[in-house]
Amino acid sequence: MSISQLSQVTDGLFVSNAAAAMMPVLLRSRHITRVINVSLGHNTRVIPDVEYLHFPVADLPETPLYDYFETISQKIDEVEAGGGRTLIHCAAGVSRAPTLCLAYLMRYHGLTLLAAHAHLRKQRPIINPNIGFWKQLIAYELYLFGKNTVSIIDSCIGPISSVLE
Repeated sequence: MSISQLSQVTDGLFVSNAAAAMMPVLLRSRHITRVINVSLGHNTRVIPDVEYLHFPVADLPETPLYDYFETISQKIDEVEAGGGRTLIHCAAGVSRAPTLCLAYLMRYHGLTLLAAHAHLRKQRPIINPNIGFWKQLIAYELYLFGKNTVSIIDSCIGPISSVLE
């Protein structure tokens, strides 16, 4: 799979990098109705009838992405409930956008973090949230379900998510 391609997460959710989000033919072929950009760069509108939202966040462990989990998940759900499709992207489609997809899968599909990660990784094998985003996802899972299926463990390269063990 090329990282420029859109990866389908659910019937109404896709994830990609910024380059794919700028390809009108690709967006039209997947019937995308809303594009959510979670990178620092601002995309230009490439299809007039598609709604574009921009949440400028850095791919840094200390970035409070948790603050966006509910808002962005709700925006994805409202489009899907209306029969539309959302594309969420960051620069590479590896850390920020996948983190928000995981939050959405937990919140609106009732998946544990472990199950959400397994599902998303199957659709987009290159996902790799940074350690700070993993910590925020673990906190969100605890908030949603009262328990955790993923933890942070020590490794020879420093702290990592237990799913990478």
